[in-house]
Amino acid sequence: MNRRKALRLLFLLVALGFGAWSIAGQWGAVSEGFARLSWPELSVSLVAVLGALAAGMMMWRSLLAEFGSPLSLTSAAKIFFLGQLGKYIPGSAVHVMLAQMEMGRDHGIPRSRSAAAFFLTYPIYLATGLLVGVVTLPVIGGDSVARYAWLLLLVPVLAVALHPRIVNPVIGFGLRRLRRPPLERPLTRRGILTAVGWALAGWAAYGVHLAMIVHGLGARGADALILSFGAFALAWCLGTLAIVFPAGAGVREVAMVAALAPVLDRGSAIAAALCSRLIVSVGDLVCAALAGLASRRSVQPSGRPVEKH
Repeated sequence: MNRRKALRLLFLLVALGFGAWSIAGQWGAVSEGFARLSWPELSVSLVAVLGALAAGMMMWRSLLAEFGSPLSLTSAAKIFFLGQLGKYIPGSAVHVMLAQMEMGRDHGIPRSRSAAAFFLTYPIYLATGLLVGVVTLPVIGGDSVARYAWLLLLVPVLAVALHPRIVNPVIGFGLRRLRRPPLERPLTRRGILTAVGWALAGWAAYGVHLAMIVHGLGARGADALILSFGAFALAWCLGTLAIVFPAGAGVREVAMVAALAPVLDRGSAIAAALCSRLIVSVGDLVCAALAGLASRRSVQPSGRPVEKH
């Protein structure tokens, strides 16, 4: 086994270890909440998470294609989902980026493109997530989410920052600072809109995921459904901004509990937040496992991958 393969195996084992520890560590706190959910509700919630994660992969894949590095679905899934396991390791963003850059080398993706696609996913998710929160939370959420009103100021800032005339010079500046070659193809308006579309699809799936949990814990009706979409988006955005916590641990739960306060009592809201985190963690592991199996099946006997675009 050469050094690169050994390092990749070590990364995978460490990431899987932290991921499994994260799930095991939460089980005692969420087992009572899961006991209140039916199997159909749990199943639909997990399937929705898998759909949301797939939408995130498609957003990242579309950005790479925009920069000139198209990938097959199998290759993109392997790089994205296995790399995403790094978010469970403290210092998560760095580990995810390095893992995606390393695996991307096997497919001829320059490090500059991998880095640019990785960093762009965050402002796109933030902009679209805050948009979902603006649409769903202010009227129904009321005082429970008033403390997060300052996030509204980021919406126009991020919208302007994602314009190609702004984002391309910023990417160029960052690559120069990192002493990396510039991107051969600039990001276009169509590329941004495609990525935004995938991000919104992901938020819709995450909303369904949380709505099923909230429904099982006793909150019914239109308000509970709408708040589920906004609560998850708000929680994710705050967790991402709190980069000092692995995968936004703790921060997301506090925000989700606050957003769900109008439809759930505090105990049930905490159960919903913890159940959601656990199901998302399981979804990450399932996607990584499926992507790994699919990539192994797509490898020819010679060891070369079969690209199916």
